[in-house]
Amino acid sequence: MDKIAELREKANKLPLLPGVYIMKDAAGEVIYVGKAKALKNRVTSYFRGDHLPKVAAMVSHVDDFDVIVAATEFEALVLENSLIKRHMPHYNILLRDDKTYPFLRLDEREEYPVFTIVNRVKDDGARYFGPYGGRGVSKSILETLAKALKLPDCGRRFPRDIGKDRPCLNLHMNTCDGWCRGEPDAEEYRRRIGQAEQILSGDSKALLAGLEREMTEAAEELRFEKAAQLRDRIRAVQEVSNRQNVIKAARADTDAIGFHRGARTAFVALHYTDGDLTGKDFELMPEPLEEDAQAVSSLVRQYYVRRGAWPKLVLLPCEIEDAEALARLLTEMAGHKVELSVPRRGTRREFGEAAMRNAREESLRAETEYERRSKTLEWLRKMLVMEGPLRRIEAYDISNTGNFGIVASMTVFEEGKPAKKKYRKFRMKTVEGQDDFASMYEAVSRRAQRFLDGDEKFMPLPDAFFIDGGPGQVAAAEDALAAKGLGNVPVFGMVKDDRHHTRALTTRDGCEIGIQANPAVFALVGNIQEETHNFAIAYHKKLRQKTIASGLEEIPGVGEKRRRALLRAFKSMKRIREATVEELSAVIPQNAAKAVYEHCHRGEEDSPDGEETL
Repeated sequence: MDKIAELREKANKLPLLPGVYIMKDAAGEVIYVGKAKALKNRVTSYFRGDHLPKVAAMVSHVDDFDVIVAATEFEALVLENSLIKRHMPHYNILLRDDKTYPFLRLDEREEYPVFTIVNRVKDDGARYFGPYGGRGVSKSILETLAKALKLPDCGRRFPRDIGKDRPCLNLHMNTCDGWCRGEPDAEEYRRRIGQAEQILSGDSKALLAGLEREMTEAAEELRFEKAAQLRDRIRAVQEVSNRQNVIKAARADTDAIGFHRGARTAFVALHYTDGDLTGKDFELMPEPLEEDAQAVSSLVRQYYVRRGAWPKLVLLPCEIEDAEALARLLTEMAGHKVELSVPRRGTRREFGEAAMRNAREESLRAETEYERRSKTLEWLRKMLVMEGPLRRIEAYDISNTGNFGIVASMTVFEEGKPAKKKYRKFRMKTVEGQDDFASMYEAVSRRAQRFLDGDEKFMPLPDAFFIDGGPGQVAAAEDALAAKGLGNVPVFGMVKDDRHHTRALTTRDGCEIGIQANPAVFALVGNIQEETHNFAIAYHKKLRQKTIASGLEEIPGVGEKRRRALLRAFKSMKRIREATVEELSAVIPQNAAKAVYEHCHRGEEDSPDGEETL
């Protein structure tokens, strides 16, 4: 009996009950998770008749399956969601698991509460605002609020730091009220924080009305300086209110979901607040194995679980089989009723059409870009006379200053795009002195060994290695791979011209492969070389910074934060030693500046890294 017949026979014995099925390959890895109203009907369908190419590909890898019977369709939905999140199966449609939606956290129980950026909401008694589109957006919101309300953003903490050091430049630039002086007092500070909360909660109108009343009262009492201050704050709050879309998106009452299938399938969520479009999230992924309704259901679940915020109404692009169970799941997670609807007419239909239009445009744009990258990789493959595909390229570079801190960088390009999460870096362990060839041999050898050891962070091997350097570096990399029994992976060097620009690719025997005649290939290789070089330099600088910082570690009152500030400002121990107390005081508090100055002038031998510049 062949494998498909064997699996079909096993599936025929399943009950006609709701549940989850888990497809596994020959290695026992979970490759697909699905749910069904009737397990027998759903699972047997995979092992009879013809299927679309994506489904057929999945079935061809199935060696066995397990099922978990559920009491209800809702229970099956929750279980499927949990299993997909745990196993991240290859054939399930998945949102990127590395994307987070930050929140602003405020603990009002503190005497001087401060906003912080966090990745998830906890049941800790604090108040949370968001989520927002990214940490950059969150930082921009906090900076805008601090400027509008003249709150501190210097990193000092109160009441701990009140009166310890003189006020920073923010007071003199009139962007902060100088809370480090102890005035205004804690009561006024909390009042300003309350105003920030009003803005984040969308209650700017009430805040502005209150400030205008205060301004009028101050003017009537002839307190003109106070009235002018309130006037300026009203203008600042109005400016924040005019830039409120990013904040409103976190409180959207309606989300419209768009979905478009293609070579790059697009999922879009448009956020509407009081009928106004306030934000957009989208994600691209390979064409899903599931039908549209199944894919939409799965993506909506994943999106809201990860986002951590739920509107009152979600407009879907199509009818889905498990709408009732999904609405119940979202309602339980949100803590308020979440309605799912497929819009038919009026404003809701316009919102839905806008989401679908955005999904279609994102998919077509990505498809065009994907086709362009694929064509470029095909041209490069032909230039290199490679038989197989060129989907994954790994590139390596060595960075050092003399014999100090010799490091290697490993960058990864998949389908012509940098896969930054897969970048790796090495600090040389066996090489003594400056020897680029030996360093390259060690780096590639260690990378190959990690692959042989089954380290998932070094899986799979690339289709080609690109080495920053000429024939000598290529030979070192090839020898390292051959010593590990992996000599079948091709290696090419990226050589530069006299102006340090990418010129060509080369083999170990010095045979150069010209790439300048093809602008797309030339740009791709140049980008790979530049990215790899910069990654190596960044790691090398980080090691140097740590080394230089060690010269400051023994100074009382100079912790990690102040060491970093000094290094950012002066770049080297030599420049720190040459600085006056006044120059040091512009970066760190005066008492710490005096300690650094006295330490540096006890004797030059105390700072052996003086000549090293970042």
